[in-house]
Amino acid sequence: MKEKPALSFWQIWNMCFGFLGIQFGFALQNANVSRIFQTLGASIDEIPILWVAAPLTGLIVQPIIGYLSDHTWNQLGRRRPYFLSGAVLASLALLVMPNSPVLWVAAGMLWMMDASINITMEPFRAFVGDMLPERQRTAGFAMQTFFIGIGAVVASALPYLMTHLFDISNTAPPGHVPESVKLSFYLGGAVFFLAVLWTVLRTPEYPPAELAAFDAARPAEHVAEETVLRPASRYRDGGLVWIAAGLGLWYWIESSGLEKQLFVLAGGFTLFGLLQLVTSFLQVRGRTDTGMYHIMHDLFHMPRVMRQLAVVQFFSWFALFAMWIYGTAAVTSHHFGATDVTSSAYNDGADWVGVLFAAYNGFAALAAIAIPFVAGRLGCRLCHLFNMTLGGICLISFYFISNPDLLVVPMIGVGIAWASILSLPYALLSSNLPSHKMGIYMGIFNFFIVIPQLVAASVLGLVLRRFFGLESIYGLVIGGVLMIVAGLATLLVDKEAEPA
Repeated sequence: MKEKPALSFWQIWNMCFGFLGIQFGFALQNANVSRIFQTLGASIDEIPILWVAAPLTGLIVQPIIGYLSDHTWNQLGRRRPYFLSGAVLASLALLVMPNSPVLWVAAGMLWMMDASINITMEPFRAFVGDMLPERQRTAGFAMQTFFIGIGAVVASALPYLMTHLFDISNTAPPGHVPESVKLSFYLGGAVFFLAVLWTVLRTPEYPPAELAAFDAARPAEHVAEETVLRPASRYRDGGLVWIAAGLGLWYWIESSGLEKQLFVLAGGFTLFGLLQLVTSFLQVRGRTDTGMYHIMHDLFHMPRVMRQLAVVQFFSWFALFAMWIYGTAAVTSHHFGATDVTSSAYNDGADWVGVLFAAYNGFAALAAIAIPFVAGRLGCRLCHLFNMTLGGICLISFYFISNPDLLVVPMIGVGIAWASILSLPYALLSSNLPSHKMGIYMGIFNFFIVIPQLVAASVLGLVLRRFFGLESIYGLVIGGVLMIVAGLATLLVDKEAEPA
């Protein structure tokens, strides 16, 4: 059996079209949830901890869905059952989110909405690896990025368009979400479902036997995986160390009266330790066929390239999370001089953030067209280094630009970096994974998207309070610096990881 046949442009288009809907939901969430939180009474330093639901949900959901989709085959296929079920749930969550009556309900709805989006999104990454030969995967992930950009352009700008094109109010009484935001979420729910349904109906999947035959024809170095079991004693000892570290951190936070956000880190340390103890127990009892055991085994036996890319992902997504959670507060306060969430100036600034987010996603869609060609000449590693450095410099420039109209300019660099983050690391990774574990490894790779967001949610509020007087613009500066660090970390990735 030879390698997978190349797909046509329109076949790749159809298999990636669902990402248009996914990004509709994701962009509405990113551009408006902080606004909803502030509208319902959240303070600036509370926003990061309220956002913790989103990355924590991805940490739990994505590896589970990845493992399940690797072991699923029914009338809808392997990945498509999860596309469809996640789309239904996410669309319902989008309808409910802007109608949250109080802050705790909004935080809970963010959790539900993000879980549903993750159920749909995780198998889409593995889908590219399933359906495309290695030489087309950069183009496949770039096509996903194109739809992400297009979807986010429209979704991010929807509240602004509702107000300026259809004269729908962007203000509301205290404690109420503006009508322009509500209608944007309703439209987003419909687009999410219909776009995913298009991919489900238009793209058949290869059955497991065919995928196994394709895998057998791949170069051995691209499908090598560690099958030797890690000793149960190492799981046990490592688990005890992590639990001790978590409990020690918890005691220090409590006794020192430190910010409550840090409890997220303490809880994460403790939970990771407990999972290792459970894994040790399962291995001793010979129960190594469970999903949880496979997830933990594969986490500790990641391919070398995946470990290297984990560093790149950590700094990339810390930077992005800083931009998402502080973008609205930074622009409304630093550029519009407004902190009163009921004021016209604040809501004009918040609407402008939606336009800026739409702009960087639009530039990302354009960059996605060029990235496969540039990466083909420079290689994925050097291309990603350049893109991330440009994005970091542009994000830092927000501090120095006083005219909010000019903020569209640095969004060019941010958009290029965003397109790169969504395509090149996945192109490098997917070419070095066995197809029968594509889903679970993509889910585990999401850890290194989620963990930096949890760290950011835990420490960013503390850092801004202690060192920057709660001036949220410095959250964007920190994000820009870490984006540059992420670019430099790309040089740590083996050159041999470049797609064939």
